[in-house]
Formats: sequence, C-alpha cells, structure tokens
Amino acid sequence: MLDEADFDRDDAAPIDMLESYFAAHGWEHERQDDEVIAKVKGSWTQYELRALWREEDSVIQFLAFPDIRVADDRRSAIYEAIGLINEQLWVGHFELWSSSGILLYRHAAMIEGPTDSGGGTMSLGAAELLVESAIDECERFYPVFQFVLWGGKSPKEALAAAMTETQGEA
Repeated sequence: MLDEADFDRDDAAPIDMLESYFAAHGWEHERQDDEVIAKVKGSWTQYELRALWREEDSVIQFLAFPDIRVADDRRSAIYEAIGLINEQLWVGHFELWSSSGILLYRHAAMIEGPTDSGGGTMSLGAAELLVESAIDECERFYPVFQFVLWGGKSPKEALAAAMTETQGEA
C-alpha cells in the first residue's frame, strides 16, 4: 500500500493521480490526454487497466480487462455467470461487449472539488480504492469465467466452486 509521502500532493486531477499511482507501483502505463492505460500482472492473468476522465460530467470511468474473449457459442452461459457475479458486487460490474466478445469490469465514479483547470480532484485513497477494487474483483471472479468457458461447469456450479474457501493447511 502506498501512502501520501509517495506523491507530491494529497490530491490531483483524476488522470494525473491515477498516472502517478501507476508510476509509483512501477506498472507499465501510457497517458493520452484524458485517458491513462496500465498493464498489471495478476495471479491469473495480465490485466489492462484503463481510466477515462469526462470533465464535462466530472466522472472517471475505470475499466479492467482480464484478457478473456468469449466465443459466440459460450455467450449465453457467460451472460448468466455475469448476472450471478454482479449480484455479489457492491461497486462496479462485469459486462461483455457484444461486438467483440471482450469481458471487462467497469466502474464509474463522480469526482468533486475544483482544480486549477476547473475539473475535480482525486485523493490517493480514492485512486487506490478504484484501482485495487477492480483488480480484486477480477482476481476473485476470474476462475468463475474459466470454469464456465473451459471447465464445462454451469454458471451456478462455477460460482459455487470459485467461492469455496479452504480452511487450514494441507
């Protein structure tokens, strides 16, 4: 976990704060105007993280792509799995882009507080929550998608199998 000492200021424009957050973690990232993209290695796969700032609405949209593409013949099962998973989430949701079969996690947050440029500011804590919750949810539910796509399990079986927590040590 990073702390405020890792940054020049306590809050910043949302894209600036996220870019600083990615840099402080040493994650490969790229910035283009009101968008920043990073690559992060998770336990299961590499994730592409993408943040887009809409100043006119004061909204930051955060996307996490867990490198899963869904073939047409598996989409109905994945849509069912997404529905079951989204019932478990307090913040954000999973979705499947119909045109490409790309699975992603999406969350949008309204940002308040003016900056010199007129937009809102984001604190380090807010940036950390946005990024880490997206990665945590992708990590938590990645096995569900794999069980449905490759393990031959129904969405309900996949969710039950993935959510089983082991007790003790073997």
